[in-house]
Amino acid sequence: MATYLDYNATAPIRPAVIEAMTEAARSHGNPSSIHAQGRAARHRIERARAVVARLVGRDDVDVIFTAGGTEADALAVHGLGRRRVLAATIEHDAVLAAAPGAPRIPVTAAGIVDLAALETLLSDEAPGLVCVMWANNETGVVQPVAEIARLAHAAGWLLHVDAVQGAGRLDPVALAAADSLALSAHKLGGPPGVGALLVRDGLAVTPLIGGGGQERGRRSGTENDVGIAGFAVAAETAVREREVEVRRLGGLRDRIEQAARAHAPEVRIMGAGVDRLCNTASIALPGVPAETQVMALDLAGIAVSAGSACSSGKVKRSHVLDAMSPGDPVAGEAIRVSLGWASTSDDADRFLHAWGAMRDRLSPAAR
Repeated sequence: MATYLDYNATAPIRPAVIEAMTEAARSHGNPSSIHAQGRAARHRIERARAVVARLVGRDDVDVIFTAGGTEADALAVHGLGRRRVLAATIEHDAVLAAAPGAPRIPVTAAGIVDLAALETLLSDEAPGLVCVMWANNETGVVQPVAEIARLAHAAGWLLHVDAVQGAGRLDPVALAAADSLALSAHKLGGPPGVGALLVRDGLAVTPLIGGGGQERGRRSGTENDVGIAGFAVAAETAVREREVEVRRLGGLRDRIEQAARAHAPEVRIMGAGVDRLCNTASIALPGVPAETQVMALDLAGIAVSAGSACSSGKVKRSHVLDAMSPGDPVAGEAIRVSLGWASTSDDADRFLHAWGAMRDRLSPAAR
């Protein structure tokens, strides 16, 4: 039986989400039409806006539905009208690609934004947009976004937060001062191809896509009301189950990390010692390429990854780990184990059995 431990890439769709999408598909209509089917679709979308806002504990934001977190990040970078952009070195490629020439904010060896360096950058540049993710998709390291917001606003900057991985797993009170937030449905057990940009009330957004003026003129194109209906159910479920799931998944993650360390003293847990997502473990095995580890585990029926999911299907050296430990081989030796709503204790056991056998076979330390 295959064991899926790659939830930070995408989560299996929840059964309740499939049911909601099936029901929406049966009464599908264009949300811009004024007939009954169109009005029903519009009602689903407007209800979903409120539900998605509650996912991050905000009732003072405007929700713009997009085709995913990548588009939401790009819409923030290009649509908020700020010519200057600062981005953390550990940001997702969605942000880094949207702002390729932006100065980079360094991070500490633990993967946390260097606040002193950020202050210097804020004072050296005319006010613009700061981009810092809530929690890193590779290491799970959580950023002090409330303090970053305070520093940014004191210098006249806006703060955009990629909240894709943290939503449903972290206390949203930390996001209270963020000016914009990017979300993605499929990380929560919702459908792929649906996301949202949440912007503070009163903040103007210039659309990237022109056309019919949907999403109140900020994102044209007929809304995916079927996918949005699924997003709403996934968001509701994540809010309802967050406290229980944080404890449950945190326990599984800790057990995996502790057992790996006990079996292999040479192991390095990236970001250990700082606040991290309950579901994410970045485990480095010195001397064994990450690609080799991923393939070996895949042959054993265990699905994990190394770094972000890449369209090339290849394992690249991690820019996140390079930023934390410049020049360290660890950037090419770490795998990511990420848990989610359907993960079980048996999944952890199967991973540890397969990982231990792989380590004993491949690690220079074992030989």
